[in-house]
Amino acid sequence: MRLSLICLLSLSWLALAAAQTYKSPYSVKFSFPEEELIGDLLEGPRSDWKDHATVPFGEWDNPANQTRWGYWGPSMKQFDPPAGLAKKSPQWSRERVIATALRYVGYSYQHHHVPDWEPPADWPRDPEQKTPVGKGVDCSNFTGFVYNLALGILPSTGIKTQSEMTEAQGPGTGRKVPVKRIELPKSYEDFLKELQTGDLLFVKSNRGNVSHVVLWVGKIGEAPDAMPLIIDSTGTGAKDANGVPIPDGVQLRPFKRTTWYFTQASHVLRIIPEDS
Repeated sequence: MRLSLICLLSLSWLALAAAQTYKSPYSVKFSFPEEELIGDLLEGPRSDWKDHATVPFGEWDNPANQTRWGYWGPSMKQFDPPAGLAKKSPQWSRERVIATALRYVGYSYQHHHVPDWEPPADWPRDPEQKTPVGKGVDCSNFTGFVYNLALGILPSTGIKTQSEMTEAQGPGTGRKVPVKRIELPKSYEDFLKELQTGDLLFVKSNRGNVSHVVLWVGKIGEAPDAMPLIIDSTGTGAKDANGVPIPDGVQLRPFKRTTWYFTQASHVLRIIPEDS
């Protein structure tokens, strides 16, 4: 089954306009029904974006927190594991991560911890922010938030610390899971063979330091040109299979030989273990 890539949540008007006009040629085909994968994210307490932070919703815009939080806003809370997680297969967990990520397609690129936080007009601004201020999330907060909401596993959200993880908090509080590092596959074809859905692929800047992270969609992704897909939050620049610029923020994007996802790839971290 396919999940729609049209985000129906309220965004800043520019992000909303982009979401309405951009038609992605990419989709994801899951092997589990939507209700089984993310039913608890569609209805119930886990679906309430006002309950995604460590502080009550009424405190999100409290001016007293401006100095403490800066332009990052409130931090995300640690979620409990979803019901029955221990009995689910690794493939279910991988697909749930991607299905959760797709719920944020259309959100813009922002240096925020919580995607649905929309700072007031008088809130401190990131001086390097190039996209209009509104709801959104950056690359490593996106991957951390998705794993947290999907599985109750909260990776470090700073890009450097996330890229160096050997374990992550969760599922839920008081527990930890090991994180496996996978060195760079030798060839483009080896990426397709060795990476698994939900893996974290880290990308280096031109200076050689890790500066970006994406979620590997893998075999469940579908593209008109059969290109493998990733999902991440980043700025503009990439073009889709139709040659159309992909908007900034959270989107499905192609893993081409010519993009920095491949040419600047650093390494992979795997949080969900292989099938036993």
